[in-house]
Amino acid sequence: MNTSNDISIVDNPSTIPVMEIQNQLSESIKQLSPERLKVVADFAAFLANAESEAATQELLSISGLLERIKQNQTTPKSQYVNWRTVRSDV
Repeated sequence: MNTSNDISIVDNPSTIPVMEIQNQLSESIKQLSPERLKVVADFAAFLANAESEAATQELLSISGLLERIKQNQTTPKSQYVNWRTVRSDV
């Protein structure tokens, strides 16, 4: 099923609203056999994992971030401040 709409999603996905892409995907999925549906599910899981891994690597590349997180985890709760008292306009 190679329509011009399918090709445009691959060529430049940023120009198409996310809802339209989701609708096109939903319609295509309804036409798949169970075997092909499993392939799509596996590929979607692969893509989600790759995106998550890329985000993790981006965070890990921030100098000193991991150390600051560990330090914050050891901060006694008695030192916490309620954000509402800090910013009443939020």
